[in-house]
Amino acid sequence: MAGHSKWANIQYRKGSQDVRRGRLFTRIIREVTSAARHGGGDPATNARLKLAIEKANAANVPKDTVERALRRMQGVEAGDGLEEVRYEGYGAGGVAILIECLTDNRNRTVSEIRHAFSKHGGHLGADGAVSYLFRRVGVLRYAAGTNEEGLFELALDAGAEDVESHPDGTLTVIVDPENFEAIRSRLGGSGFVPETAEMTQLASIRVPVAGEEGWSVLKLLGALEELDDVQNLYSNADVPDVMVRQFQDSP
Repeated sequence: MAGHSKWANIQYRKGSQDVRRGRLFTRIIREVTSAARHGGGDPATNARLKLAIEKANAANVPKDTVERALRRMQGVEAGDGLEEVRYEGYGAGGVAILIECLTDNRNRTVSEIRHAFSKHGGHLGADGAVSYLFRRVGVLRYAAGTNEEGLFELALDAGAEDVESHPDGTLTVIVDPENFEAIRSRLGGSGFVPETAEMTQLASIRVPVAGEEGWSVLKLLGALEELDDVQNLYSNADVPDVMVRQFQDSP
């Protein structure tokens, strides 16, 4: 959304730094827990878990907190009963919204999500309503100053789908999830170590929204982002950067 990058998803979180940090820690630990449950507790053989642990380290989540989550999935401690669910809907202007959740109570989660949609001019859709507008991809992000030509040639030779350059000098490599670890390893072996690496949902089309529709979309996405059960939030909205900054800075 911001910066007109195909992969970018702006952050809608507001409130105090402590509150945001607490929510971030909770979401990361939930992702570690879910990844371990579905793919095992060894990051060497579980790419999703490896990414979750890297995200935890980058966010300075205490190491013992991560280890406790892994022990819980290995049966040392009781499990937490979380399940993965996905919801789809539309915001103002026909904007598509995809929401990935981890919850221990589906009824509570869908009720909170439906309320957010209703309050901010959107509506919750059925399964498949908007998911066809997104596809899962791996994203490797590189700092400004990275050798663009060298990264471009090596990434495409390794099988990457695309390499994007951005106005701030950063670079993004888009890869198929099946080849994510192989391509990251090959690029890293040649000195191209990404600042961040993640799996995300890439929108096939963007929907420009501004004015009242733009504010409605931002408020809806902000309300969804605040829900505890929401892990990841994706939208194909293209909101002017100035509106995004005003929203983030508003009380």
